[in-house]
Amino acid sequence: MNRKAKIALVLALVAVVAMAFRVSWNALRDVAKTIGADGMGANLYPFVVDGLMALALVAALVLTGDARRFALRVLAAYTVASLVLNYVHGLVPALHSESVDWGRLADWNPANWVLVLLATSLPVGSIYFGSDLVAKVLHHKPSIEPGTQESAQTDVNRSTLEQGEPTVERPGPVEDVDSSPADSAGSIVVRPLAVAAAESPRPRRATGRVPVAARSTRPVRTEGELLAEARSLTESWPVEKLTGEGIRKALRTSPAKARIVREALKAERERDSAAAVAG
Repeated sequence: MNRKAKIALVLALVAVVAMAFRVSWNALRDVAKTIGADGMGANLYPFVVDGLMALALVAALVLTGDARRFALRVLAAYTVASLVLNYVHGLVPALHSESVDWGRLADWNPANWVLVLLATSLPVGSIYFGSDLVAKVLHHKPSIEPGTQESAQTDVNRSTLEQGEPTVERPGPVEDVDSSPADSAGSIVVRPLAVAAAESPRPRRATGRVPVAARSTRPVRTEGELLAEARSLTESWPVEKLTGEGIRKALRTSPAKARIVREALKAERERDSAAAVAG
């Protein structure tokens, strides 16, 4: 639907609502006169009832959660009240003239008391509920849509490699890092600091040597030490779990050394299995 069609639809809706209000205004004005309102009060009475209905509808479109449900309840309550008073106006022909008794909306006393109570309580309810709805709308803070929030969080959590930004290695404690390239998928390749600085488009100041305090104090472990430590860590592991990535994380070593330890452990497991079968 184009812009002109939408404007025409809104204008048609406004015209229908205005005509409906004019019909309801006549009935509510006569009811207001019956319950003792003066001329100006009777003319303003329809705005108290039907006007709050429009206000509650707008508030229901703006608010969310419990506040929206409250606005819908107010809209439903005043719609029913307006319908009842219009219905009474149609049932009592005397309301159309000046001959009706003051405060008399029904012949049966209990019904008359209920109707008079309803008609006289609507202005007080409009003050209370209208003020509450306006306060809720003014203090309402629209919440962020989950999709937008998740998208923003995903952008923040994405690595610099996924965003297309150059990775920058900072000097710091590194445990058993091997700068040799990895041939397995998902392995980490650590580039020398000079290469990363040369590939980075951002100008960087030469930092010189790595400070002694920033260097790793842990000695480099030999392959034998890594294999002995891996035996104790992976003693309860099944063969399927003996992967290079799992061993690398457990030993905190480089991918190349993790692969060497993995092959050694698998060879030991196969040898032990063969010995057990032969025995």
